[in-house]
This record gives sequence, structure tokens and C-alpha cells, in this order.
Amino acid sequence: QIQLVESGGGLVRTGGSLRLSCAASGRTSSSYAVGWFRQAPGKERAVVAAINWNGRLTYYEDSFQGRFTISRDSAKNTVYLQMNDLTPDDTANYSCAAAYITGSYVIGARHYPYWGQGTQVTVSS
Repeated sequence: QIQLVESGGGLVRTGGSLRLSCAASGRTSSSYAVGWFRQAPGKERAVVAAINWNGRLTYYEDSFQGRFTISRDSAKNTVYLQMNDLTPDDTANYSCAAAYITGSYVIGARHYPYWGQGTQVTVSS
């Protein structure tokens, strides 16, 4: 199994930036894909971005393309989500998820069996 811990959330003003981290532990020697998701109050959980096992393939939901960047440091077993030009609409709880999948990334939440507890991002106007 793999355990995930997110960090880097917090309060930021409109236009600001945050970098979220998703640190993995446990069975990290096996290849795994990672996705970032977010859930705002009263809304369903939605995918933000995803990255494949070696970091060469990435996916972004349309509304985040150009503002958010997903990356991974395999030596540190950590996946990052750099978020720029934040707006109040980005306020949500952000979670990372992992799946032992090689090849491409995974988008659907139902494909991820391992989840972190999430980190809160609040953007003030």
C-alpha cells in the first residue's frame, strides 16, 4: 500500500500562488500515477491535474491549464501542484490520490484506491 500526505495549503489573496505537495510513503518502489483533486463546499470532487508514473505525461482539466503545473520528484516520492493566479473560485480542499498504474495518467477518481487527507486552500478577494 501507499500512504499520501498533502501539505502546502493555506490562505492566499487573489492573484497569489501556492505549491501543494503530496508526499508518498509505503510501497513507493512500484510505479504509481498520481492525481490532484479538489472539492469545494457544496460541490462534487473534481479532478485538477494528473501525472503518470515517470512524470513524462501530464493532464490538466481545461480550467486549470496554464495556471497550474503538476510535477513529481521521484527521488523524494513527492508530487507537486504549483498553483498560480489564484482566485476565490479556487477555494477548496485539495487532495492527492495514487494508483499503481504504469503507462499513462489516470483521470477518474474511481481509479484511485489511495487518498490523502487533503489540504485546505482558501483564496480571499
